[in-house]
Amino acid sequence: MSWRGVIEEFRGHLPVTGSTPVVTLLEGNTPLIPAPKLAARLGRGRKLFLKYEGLNPTGSFKDRGMTLAISLALERGAHTVICASTGNTSAAAAAYATRAGMRCAVLLPAKKIARGKLAQALMHGAKAIALKGNFDDALRVVRELGNEPGIAIVNSINPDRIQGQKTAAFEIVRDLGDAPDIHALPVGNAGNITAYWKGYGEFFDQGLSRKRPAMFGFQAAGAAPIVLGHPVKDPETIATAIRIGDPASWEGAAAAIRESGGHIGTVTDEEILAAHYWLASNEGVFVEPASAAGIAGLLKLAASPECPIPDEARIVVTVTGHGLKDPDVAIDNAPGLIKCRADRDKVLKKILADDK
Repeated sequence: MSWRGVIEEFRGHLPVTGSTPVVTLLEGNTPLIPAPKLAARLGRGRKLFLKYEGLNPTGSFKDRGMTLAISLALERGAHTVICASTGNTSAAAAAYATRAGMRCAVLLPAKKIARGKLAQALMHGAKAIALKGNFDDALRVVRELGNEPGIAIVNSINPDRIQGQKTAAFEIVRDLGDAPDIHALPVGNAGNITAYWKGYGEFFDQGLSRKRPAMFGFQAAGAAPIVLGHPVKDPETIATAIRIGDPASWEGAAAAIRESGGHIGTVTDEEILAAHYWLASNEGVFVEPASAAGIAGLLKLAASPECPIPDEARIVVTVTGHGLKDPDVAIDNAPGLIKCRADRDKVLKKILADDK
């Protein structure tokens, strides 16, 4: 039986009825990829799997929440959806809104969005409005517009988004046969870590899993309000998807970490970029820079003398978006292109050279 999208597949776990119009691009059912080379770097018999959310229809995990948010907004009579975005939310909102026949407006921080994501929003027909300021400024304006009749906010302050995103936890339990020992992921606006914890909790409470994982979240050092304990006025990081100084789901993320006995930490841009390239060049999985924050964080912890990761732990890392979301960072930071004359022997020498 072919996959039907997360609403139909997990209907009994979602706030929908038989009359809810299902707006779907057949999101979900993303692969859980074993990462043996990365597990070997972590050492001590640990096993690691990548939940590759970049294979959702618009290339990120945001599609899971957006199918539900758009479907319920349509059911409630909205004609327009709005969101603030560093990129992925705008791409998903625009795609699902156009699928539903709705108007979509996305508010973006001027010059602070990856070109691949901006291209998606524009191609899906959204009105992209570039604001002076950062994501937090854009979200403030969105909140102010949310009470206008016929307009629905589809950021993760909308609880429907969290409901849809929790389905990734259901798929992991299905594929592993139980929850992992640790679930690690990047943290920006903090909706995703909140959603995973909700999903794991629901399956555990219903007897569909035997345990819940410790939730490990990682923020960029220049945009780490949860780690610091206060908002960051001017967040800065090369990982645009987590360049957020005052997360909307801060309380949910803090609860997930606290209740699960988890961990919240930071990684530098240099650590993110190193993990970004290493993952693509060793495991064959190309992700956007923010997605690599979870990888960088685990490697950093594994190298520390007081590592909180148990030996032989089974770990899942959500890599949240596809690498083609931000091609400029990849091109600018990967080893340079090799220039060579069109000569057989010279080309062969370049091919066979040991550059490591």
